[in-house]
Amino acid sequence: MTNEQAPSVRVDSWIWSVRLSKTRSLASGACRGGHVRVNGRSVKPSHAVRVGDEVRVRQEGWERVVIVSRLVTKRVGAPVAAECYVDKSPPPPPREQLIPVALRERGAGRPTKRERRSIDRLFGRAEG
Repeated sequence: MTNEQAPSVRVDSWIWSVRLSKTRSLASGACRGGHVRVNGRSVKPSHAVRVGDEVRVRQEGWERVVIVSRLVTKRVGAPVAAECYVDKSPPPPPREQLIPVALRERGAGRPTKRERRSIDRLFGRAEG
């Protein structure tokens, strides 16, 4: 059987079915936003996924790397979903390293220009 005849599923549908995304529309949005790569190439939501493909999904500050081992089109339970792919992802970053938080005292009002600049530096935003 050639690649054109091999069974395939839309990438957004597969990501949603194996619970890598909460909703199919979020999976489609991730594809359109360039957060989903199949075999190293950024793909559209309608791209066909086949058994053996490497799917990379960037979410919440880290990247999930999975190898497709089974195709599903309907959303399945977590135990079944875990059988549909081989997880090659690096461990997720610790929670405290995900997002720096700028804390202000409650009731302190709007930040001053100096405070806004320091907040921008904390988040790595460009000044100017």
